Amino acid sequence: MNLEKVIFAFFIVLALTLNFGFFLGEIDNPDHHDAMELGAALAVSLIATVVKFGDRSQMGAVLLATSLVADLQLLVAAVIWAYAAYAAVDGVTGQVMARVVSLSGGALLANLVSVTLLVAETIVIRR
Repeated sequence: MNLEKVIFAFFIVLALTLNFGFFLGEIDNPDHHDAMELGAALAVSLIATVVKFGDRSQMGAVLLATSLVADLQLLVAAVIWAYAAYAAVDGVTGQVMARVVSLSGGALLANLVSVTLLVAETIVIRR
């Protein structure tokens, strides 16, 4: 078993699962979405992106691209939430929360593509 591949897969799947956990719930209800979970999803997604820098293959380029998309969407979601919570007059409204969760959904889709590609690559290598 290759420890590097295990760590690689671990962070990719953890990024997906944390993002999924944040995404679940009513889209406009801030009580259903935890800021710490969004922060954890962003941190793990950034780690997964760094781990992907070592792969020089075409598949590695696509995996890196999906990670960059997820990072960007999670970062924008975190900035919107932080602005609403600490700078906006109205605070975190349902409309703001819907925007944050929608961006998280886009990142979730990018993470899902990444995990699907990882599984497909693993199946092809085994044969």
